[in-house]
Amino acid sequence: MSEFDWILKGRCYKLGHDVPHGGGVIPNRYIVARQFDPAELVPHLFEETDPGFHDRCRAGDIIVTGRNFGMGPKMNGYIAMRALGLGLVCESMPFLAYRAAIGEGLRVLTDCPAVGEICESGDELEVDFRNGFFINRTRGISREYPPMPETLMEIVELGGNAGWLKRWWRQQQKTG
Repeated sequence: MSEFDWILKGRCYKLGHDVPHGGGVIPNRYIVARQFDPAELVPHLFEETDPGFHDRCRAGDIIVTGRNFGMGPKMNGYIAMRALGLGLVCESMPFLAYRAAIGEGLRVLTDCPAVGEICESGDELEVDFRNGFFINRTRGISREYPPMPETLMEIVELGGNAGWLKRWWRQQQKTG
């Protein structure tokens, strides 16, 4: 594995349960328009859920959500989250949403019971996505959650499916 930074240290942005991808993570108009340019998507990330989010967040910040985050198999919001250098920790997310987040190279911890109960927006967090450690520095609370599966880490390190495919193609060219 590379020197990819699996540990993020930043502020918490807490959202609730059942945040849909379209209308919650990114406005539906960008999904329907098939907009995939991070520069176009970033200003609209969480626009309907947390207006002004993209102006306040910084690389290393962590989105913490409840159950069923990102319902809908869309990737537009995950493109923006990765472009901003954010991480995601949630109680749960549907399989297709998880697959889209990994496919875009987003650091994600899911299956984190009651994670929203141990933090609030603005708390300083440290999350080790490789090993599953979650630390709320503001409140002095730490938890251990299931880490990102080893089989998916390579995809995330390479920037998602596109990065993995570029590497695969380069390897094919060398052997061919």
